[in-house]
Amino acid sequence: MNGTGIIIAIFGQVVEVEFADQQPNLHDLLFLQSDPSIKFEVFGTAGSSSYYCLLLSENSKLQRGDSVVNTGEPIKVPVGPEVLSRIMNVFGDPQDGGDPIKTKNRRPIMSSGVEYDEVLVPSKVLETGIKAIDFFSPLLLGGRVGLFGGAGVGKTILLTEVIHNVVVLANNNDVSIFTGVGERIREGQELYETLKESNVLPSVALVFGQMGENPAVRFKTALTGLSLAEYFRDEEKRNVLFFIDNIFRFAQAGYELSTLMNTIPGEGGYQATLASEMAQFHERLVSTKNASITSMEAVYVPSDDVTDYGVQSVFPYLDSSVVLSRAVYQEGRFPAIDFLSSTSSALSREIVGDEHYSAYIDAQSLLKRALTLERIVSLIGESELPASDQVVYKRARLLKSYMTQSFFVTESQTGRKAEYVKRDDTISDVKDILDGRYDTAEPERLLYVGSLKKQAETSPSPILSPQQAVKTSSTSDESEINKEKPVQS
Repeated sequence: MNGTGIIIAIFGQVVEVEFADQQPNLHDLLFLQSDPSIKFEVFGTAGSSSYYCLLLSENSKLQRGDSVVNTGEPIKVPVGPEVLSRIMNVFGDPQDGGDPIKTKNRRPIMSSGVEYDEVLVPSKVLETGIKAIDFFSPLLLGGRVGLFGGAGVGKTILLTEVIHNVVVLANNNDVSIFTGVGERIREGQELYETLKESNVLPSVALVFGQMGENPAVRFKTALTGLSLAEYFRDEEKRNVLFFIDNIFRFAQAGYELSTLMNTIPGEGGYQATLASEMAQFHERLVSTKNASITSMEAVYVPSDDVTDYGVQSVFPYLDSSVVLSRAVYQEGRFPAIDFLSSTSSALSREIVGDEHYSAYIDAQSLLKRALTLERIVSLIGESELPASDQVVYKRARLLKSYMTQSFFVTESQTGRKAEYVKRDDTISDVKDILDGRYDTAEPERLLYVGSLKKQAETSPSPILSPQQAVKTSSTSDESEINKEKPVQS
């Protein structure tokens, strides 16, 4: 132990402790001498020999004059293969009702990251089986992706589906770390049960700091998850899939701590240290020459305002951004992704290839042209558009309908059978839509289908019959395409 102190003031979750002899270091872990379960972390100086400490436990047992013991080291969590299939809190204590997690090593949750010459720039696409993501916002193996959206538009469901497709279906040697920061514990329980039923829990470790915890615990929970990911990357040399739900709650917890400390706020009312906190967090989520960390971060957008400073602080560190739209959600199209707002640094000919890149450019151009026609259609109707504009508007509707998809994790709620769609199949289907192969089909026929080619081969009622497919694909005149009768559903 490295000295004792006396509590001289209590300000809610902030406790002022005075040390008469040996002074503590920043981030040292303290505990109450009369009750070791009550823990604190040194946050900053309050005077020549007094320090502000963040309370990491409940404060009903505290009073002025209590003795506090300094452990002389920061918060450390157990790391090793033993943490897989387990749920822990910020201190590494089990939360699944199991035995204490015993490992050979413990790792501090604070870290400075890796050296620049060890960082590896991601350049390989990670397939998810979700059409809208793989086509419009492909993920990079070892990259970072953000799922942006307001309340109730499907961020957690989309994140869980990616976990299912990448972790459950792949069944490889990768390790997954799920960190729940400030979200509902019910969702964490459902995820735990899903992973258990899928027999992939032995390759997943979960860390939770739900919304009922105090801000200091929620803030540190994200760092605990990082420490586990860094261990498997650096020591075990295994690729890591890092999921965090929700990174905005991490920023929000820092804001609450800043308010408790009475510090001067920065831009947008957030803490002045938000930019540096986000930078320190993301610089640890990097891939090295030995192994990679691929991170997926759900980002809550308050009041659907993407310009919120807390949301904007995440953007600079992402390789891919998937933006969920409430307008799309209200139209009944899931996943409710805004294709024109979602981006990815993987969309280059060198990474995704010429075929995908060209199809993406054509699809974006089509959607932008259709967007300018929507107001005209709302006023005078689609039938009043010129023939060429009708073709554009129809193909855009077909493309939007095709990008809907049934998820494995929601099969029990929707009753629709899910399908994993390969990226190559998605690209091929989009090219067929853009080339007019499905101009005679009604957009509703493409809702919640998987691969169109697979559907045509296996379904008793394909969207297009072979004769219609040949006729449509051989038609070169836009006006002739519009004269074709739609296929009866």
